[in-house]
Amino acid sequence: MAEVFSIIKYLCAAAAGAITAFSTVYVYSSVYSAQPSPLRTPLRILITGAAGQIGYALAPLIARGLMCGFERPVFLHMHDSEAAQQNLHAVQMELMDAASSLLRGVDIFEDLEEACKGVDVAILLSGVRPGGGREQVMARTVDLYRSIGAALEQHANRDVKVVIVPSPAHTSAAILRREAPSIDPKNITALSRLAHNRTLAQVAEQLAIPVSEVKNVVVWGNASSLQVPDAQHGTVRSVPMDKVLDPEFMDELAASVQQRGNAILLARNLTPALSASAAICDHMHNWLLGTPHGEWVSMGVSSDGSYDIPEGLTFSFPVTCQDGEWHIVQGLDIDEHLQHELQRCVIELQEECELAEQFF
Repeated sequence: MAEVFSIIKYLCAAAAGAITAFSTVYVYSSVYSAQPSPLRTPLRILITGAAGQIGYALAPLIARGLMCGFERPVFLHMHDSEAAQQNLHAVQMELMDAASSLLRGVDIFEDLEEACKGVDVAILLSGVRPGGGREQVMARTVDLYRSIGAALEQHANRDVKVVIVPSPAHTSAAILRREAPSIDPKNITALSRLAHNRTLAQVAEQLAIPVSEVKNVVVWGNASSLQVPDAQHGTVRSVPMDKVLDPEFMDELAASVQQRGNAILLARNLTPALSASAAICDHMHNWLLGTPHGEWVSMGVSSDGSYDIPEGLTFSFPVTCQDGEWHIVQGLDIDEHLQHELQRCVIELQEECELAEQFF
């Protein structure tokens, strides 16, 4: 009998402990729900052109925390044309089936203004198909980015952060700034991180080392055949790159990076989507959460006059990021050859902007 009473006493104590534990969790949850940390507020992220290859590769990376961090919930606004809505719905179902704990929801849109409502981040994958000549392509680009700019101006959060991906991204940034004057010009950027990552990867491959040991390359200029991948300011295991790399390789690096996209297109018969999606995540991750101390990355940003690049021109620079803001790295040595290459990019971008101006 004593043994029975002992068992009953043990069970009662265990039950009391369980009730206490449950009460503690319940009270904590109630307090947490009533006073959510700002860090836990979902970021609303717009992806335009979301039904394409890059959108399909990008969305799960965002949902898994690779862009905004592993503590920040996200809510996706996925926009594309009427013809793409069935594909978007399929992507929506797949994202929900992936059951990411950070994904608070996925809405799909045909209406651009609805898609832009309340967004904190805008990833613009929308572009125009080539064909019809340079002027026709630019005219369609102006129409497209004027409409996107107007929708963001009217409906996005005032501190929305924007990255433009398809060419001519730098000129599209200028169009967007004109149509969305209340958005800080510093918050409208163009993607140059893919070329930056390619430069890191090719140096690492050449030296047969992990890419994490290669730091501080730069991609200058425009997202075109004139872009300037630059390894002369980089380091490998904290050693200046020109001390460990063959001069011939350094000379050939820029051309190799510039041709990489076409090489993938020829091999796959599709444009690079996996690497582009990773680059977009890297771009926004560093912008939102910062760059490591002593390291910089490449971003297409509005020039402040640094390195003799005209103020206001969207140009790829080396930048550091802190507290949600980017800062152009100052004081890098620019030799005569590099300065010449940068000025070629300036001329190209100015000509693009002048052409775009004709269609306003």
